[in-house]
Amino acid sequence: GRLERQKIEDEAQAEESRKDLLLLQANSAAVESTGQAKAEAQSRAEAARIEGQAAVDQATLKAEAARIESEAELTRLQAARAAEIEYCKQQDALEVAKREQLAVIEERKFTSMVSAIGADTLVAMANAGPNTQAKLLAGLGLKSTLITDGKSPINLFQTANGLIGAGSGSADAMPHDS
Repeated sequence: GRLERQKIEDEAQAEESRKDLLLLQANSAAVESTGQAKAEAQSRAEAARIEGQAAVDQATLKAEAARIESEAELTRLQAARAAEIEYCKQQDALEVAKREQLAVIEERKFTSMVSAIGADTLVAMANAGPNTQAKLLAGLGLKSTLITDGKSPINLFQTANGLIGAGSGSADAMPHDS
């Protein structure tokens, strides 16, 4: 019986060793699969980090491109405004020169007309009646003028009525809708 008991004990011990071996193999397989899972997780994390960094870099480059485009557009607009201002200045200078030349021409025209008429004729016009003045002025090609001695004030309301044809009664002759 002792041999048999020894055999059973040996078998029990062998089973115990096999159990330990299987447990160690299972732990080893678990460590191996855990290591593999950890490596896969780390590689996925690294890939995600690289993708994230690439997205950040791409966004940074897009922002830089947008900034450069904005600066270029601003520079273009500033140049266009400067050119427009310069053009307006030149147009204004041309207009001033044109008006100055027209003023010189008008002054020469008036001076030549006064010289042609003579001072005596102008005095006679100032002393003549309104109808005679109108005829003389029409003969000179003037549509309207106001000649004063420079000392008397001018009532512009009466002057305007005279130019319009005061007292024609056209306003009273118009029919009124009732």
